[in-house]
Amino acid sequence: MIDQQGALYGVVLAGGTGTRLWPLSRAGHPKFLHPLTGTDASLLQATVDRLDQLSPADRILVVTGVAHAAAVSRQLAEVPDENVLIEPSPRDSCAAIALAAAVIARREPEAIMGAFASDHLIADKDQFTAVIRQAMGGAQQGLLMTLGITPTRPETGYGYLECGSVVGDGPVLAVQEFKEKPSYDVAESYVKSGNYLWNAGMFVWRVDVFLAELSRQQPQLAAGISRIAQAWDSPSREDVLGEVWPTLPRISVDYAVMEGAATVGRVGTVSGDFGWNDVGDFHTLGAVLASDHAGNVVVGRDGADKSGVLLRETENLVVVPSSGRLIAAMGVRDLVIVDTPDAVLVCPRDRAQEVKQLVDALKDSGDHSYI
Repeated sequence: MIDQQGALYGVVLAGGTGTRLWPLSRAGHPKFLHPLTGTDASLLQATVDRLDQLSPADRILVVTGVAHAAAVSRQLAEVPDENVLIEPSPRDSCAAIALAAAVIARREPEAIMGAFASDHLIADKDQFTAVIRQAMGGAQQGLLMTLGITPTRPETGYGYLECGSVVGDGPVLAVQEFKEKPSYDVAESYVKSGNYLWNAGMFVWRVDVFLAELSRQQPQLAAGISRIAQAWDSPSREDVLGEVWPTLPRISVDYAVMEGAATVGRVGTVSGDFGWNDVGDFHTLGAVLASDHAGNVVVGRDGADKSGVLLRETENLVVVPSSGRLIAAMGVRDLVIVDTPDAVLVCPRDRAQEVKQLVDALKDSGDHSYI
């Protein structure tokens, strides 16, 4: 049972189109709605499921776009409809998180909320839960907490947290600075120093503390969110939302709040080692799902199920069958093969990060039918 008094409000951000997972992930059916977890659960469902020891269903809020609201509600039948917050248009993470914080503050002014992306994989739920509880302790002290991941390699695809001294008597470390995605040499120096953690983009804080810091650094955004929140439970909600939302700055919460808060000593972190992966592209997806003896991964199946896929003398393939057609491959290795009803992708695994460029090219050509 969850202690309601100490329960976390879990906020799940279900936005973005996951362009590096094209053509599986599309604007109308983005990656968080797909079962890419090695089970039947979608990434979104898995995100909510792992909060079950922290947040009862009535304290789960999902922020999503108009196009995905119905699918989100279908996949999360246990989450009350009023807890699905629909943003009229994408304004990046700060506006989405601030809206959730303001809605929660109307219910419980000093509540602790956690903000989580809907497209991460976590291998060890128990350890994840323990780390969130540690972060809640830092939030109780008035810190804006961000989760750090203990680096296992020099990774150029993640941002980093530069850690300082211990805060209080627990595991909380001060965050001195947020670092952008580094070059390999810089990433290597970060890992060797032992003073840096990967920035996982997961946050825990008291809503009143966050909203105060938002007002200090982003007064226009804070004022707009306040207007929307005041109208949230009134008949004028949609009118106010439609009027104010497009005027909000389009900015991430890292840039808008966290970096500035760190420079004045208001950000803390706890390090976690719970098998985190942000499922950024098909290569990383293949690295975390079950493979056969030759390293081939068929996404959406367990390691033994190769129905609809015929492989001969192949190694380290990531195969995504979603059209109903047979996919056959022979004598190839280190490829991504994605088959959907209207588009096929084939690329080397080590260039999976570049798939976004294909989506950009489609946009530039004006052909949005495949996006």
